[in-house]
Amino acid sequence: MRASVNPVTKYAADVLAGHIVAGPHVRDACKRHVEDLRYASGRGFVFDLKRAAHALNFFPDVLRLDGGQFEGKPFELLPWEQFIVGSLFGWVREDDGTRRFREAFVEGGKGCGKTPLAAGLALYMLTADNEPRAEVYAAATTKDQAYVTFRHSVAMVDLSTKYLAPRITKSGRGDFVYNLAYPRLGAFYRPISSEDNKSGPMPHCALIDEVHEHKSRTIVEMMKAGIKSRRQPLVFMITNSGFDRASLCYERHLYATRVAAGTQQDDSFFSYVCALDEKEDPFEDERCWIKANPSLGRTIDMRYLRDQVLQARGMPSLESIVRRLNFCQWVDAANPAISSEVWLAAEDHELRRADFEGRSAYGGLDLSTKNDLTAFALACPNEDGTCDCCVDLWTPGDTIMERSRRDQVSYDAWVQAGFLHAPEGKTIKYPHVAQHIGHVVASGELVGIAFDPYRIDDMRAALDDEGVEVELLPHGQGFYRSAASGLWMCRSIEIFEEMLLGGRLRIMYNPCLRWNASSAVYDTDAKNNRVFNKRKSTGRIDGLVALVMAIGFAYRAGETLPDLDDFLNAPLTMG
Repeated sequence: MRASVNPVTKYAADVLAGHIVAGPHVRDACKRHVEDLRYASGRGFVFDLKRAAHALNFFPDVLRLDGGQFEGKPFELLPWEQFIVGSLFGWVREDDGTRRFREAFVEGGKGCGKTPLAAGLALYMLTADNEPRAEVYAAATTKDQAYVTFRHSVAMVDLSTKYLAPRITKSGRGDFVYNLAYPRLGAFYRPISSEDNKSGPMPHCALIDEVHEHKSRTIVEMMKAGIKSRRQPLVFMITNSGFDRASLCYERHLYATRVAAGTQQDDSFFSYVCALDEKEDPFEDERCWIKANPSLGRTIDMRYLRDQVLQARGMPSLESIVRRLNFCQWVDAANPAISSEVWLAAEDHELRRADFEGRSAYGGLDLSTKNDLTAFALACPNEDGTCDCCVDLWTPGDTIMERSRRDQVSYDAWVQAGFLHAPEGKTIKYPHVAQHIGHVVASGELVGIAFDPYRIDDMRAALDDEGVEVELLPHGQGFYRSAASGLWMCRSIEIFEEMLLGGRLRIMYNPCLRWNASSAVYDTDAKNNRVFNKRKSTGRIDGLVALVMAIGFAYRAGETLPDLDDFLNAPLTMG
């Protein structure tokens, strides 16, 4: 960009004219800019094209991108990025020339380039904003997350061999650089998190990443409390959409949309919030994808999004993630695990207990004492690639009615119909479970049992007392595999979902198990690995946990399905 061109106003005009497709809140932001060009001078603000150009030119002239196909290339801002950067640095106060915007909120789809944009902005404010002893922070809830943005900046410094590398001093080396100093102005730039418990930062610029992951206001309040001593500070927040409507992120999301729409007056707040229009469904119409992904075709392509949609169809756990991260839709729950339609398609009302006798089977065991259910699952692979499954469940008989009222389910009716075992007592008596396992061992070939380590020593004792000999393999419940067996929940869930969606599971009908499946909620990590979260689940999930462990155990072994690796590595197809 050069001073004769105004890409900020051009972008706004193109959006409003429909030449650039954008969502409702971006259209509002563009309308706000155009109207402010006419009326903001009455409130003391003007748009300075030279100030905007100074910041906009810094990106391609000084910065070089890092990673993948863009490594070492000039940071050429896309039109939506030009609108953001140009707005932040072009709008100034008429009386003293300081910047108008002190806080910015940017919400967009995963992979659109928010983090590199923030990293470049930080380097501009460190070196080119002429702020003596500027303090610049990459802030997040955890140190690891704070380093994501900071490392982008470090790489940009290294790649800017003509301008930044000779002028910026790094502390640390390699992946362990922890500070960038700009001696000419006595300024520094470093990562910071709520884990630091640092008091007294006076940020000239605070980049706050992944706002949807912030469980508290600690880091945001820490940064905002320190900006009061600066002439023209900026708190720059970037985020994906979330699911917690009681969170700080949703509060800022609503505030940002209201400011853009003009229903909330705040001349110091800038927003760029990507969203779909009402009633648009990204799973049905690709034309709306650009509204959540303004870098579509540049940093993210259609094939990637098509793959995400394809894999998410029919499985709410993935659908929720894809809608939230890729299409900027605030969802009602974190990660609901299984839709009723998918589960009902796998239920088999013809399967009977006798159908499992005399067969090679793999077990899964989830133990409890008072409130949860104890569950024992069997998975019997078939030669055609399908798998027959059943689950037995136990609950204390003496507290049936009390817990039926509390959990709002019909434990008593399930017991009477034979779907649930309820031996006398206020706690589960493991000998009852051991006797059942003994019957399975006697009537077929139980290869082994994958188990949740909770209370397993008591279960071992009960099995020994009953004279039942069976191999027990620990099954990790978190994001990491069990060192003893290699079994882990993330992988077992992947196998379970592949088979469920592929119509390869036949699960013996049990209404208590169906309730477990409908209650399950996942936790996910940064790599989209999934584990069950019993605390967030809407009801008991023990039967489903046992079933997933049994299936994961059966297909990890690989003995029963020679083509298992081909099956698991094949592209996921949905009916």
